[in-house]
Amino acid sequence: MNLVERAKAPTPKFFKVLRSIGLALLAISGTIVAAPVALPAVVVSAAGYLVVAGGVISAISQITVDQEAETDEAILKQLQKDNENLARDGNE
Repeated sequence: MNLVERAKAPTPKFFKVLRSIGLALLAISGTIVAAPVALPAVVVSAAGYLVVAGGVISAISQITVDQEAETDEAILKQLQKDNENLARDGNE
């Protein structure tokens, strides 16, 4: 399974929540880093680390795969492929 297939595959619920948290961290810290107001160096430095952490959390959460859902999708695809070969009236 390559990276694109992993990204398109279904994600478990826990990792969906974790991905949302990572994206929120990324947005908030990105706003702090890009703020036009002079902020203390500690705040800007911490926000820089949170940008990295949010990006990593989101990326890792996106490429986790729910094996059960993936197996179910594979079964459905196989059934659809098998049904394409049946006659229109349903008789074999």
